[in-house]
Amino acid sequence: MTPNEFIDNKASQLALYGKAFLNDQVEFHEIQLYLWDTLEEWQAFTHLGDAQNDTESEVEKVFWHLLQAFDRWPDWVIRGNQFLRKQIDDCCDYLSIGGPYPACCNGCRPSSIF
Repeated sequence: MTPNEFIDNKASQLALYGKAFLNDQVEFHEIQLYLWDTLEEWQAFTHLGDAQNDTESEVEKVFWHLLQAFDRWPDWVIRGNQFLRKQIDDCCDYLSIGGPYPACCNGCRPSSIF
């Protein structure tokens, strides 16, 4: 599995979780469990050496941006800040249905070295 395949497998799941959170259908805690499970899987990913040489796609940049937003911001900030809420909604749409690249969305792949 390549890094791009890993992201492609996870992106639609993250979009579903994000949309469900924005629509009050899933608790923020569930998003955070998904976040940590995904980071754990990424850390255990056997092709991290290949990931160093692999160029990040736009989908991957949006994926990491969205994941980092859910890590950085508490649920009440996401729910209350209309700009942030719109950005998360746009990222979820991009990951699930495509369309134009979301503005100000430039996540980066986490390093395997802490």
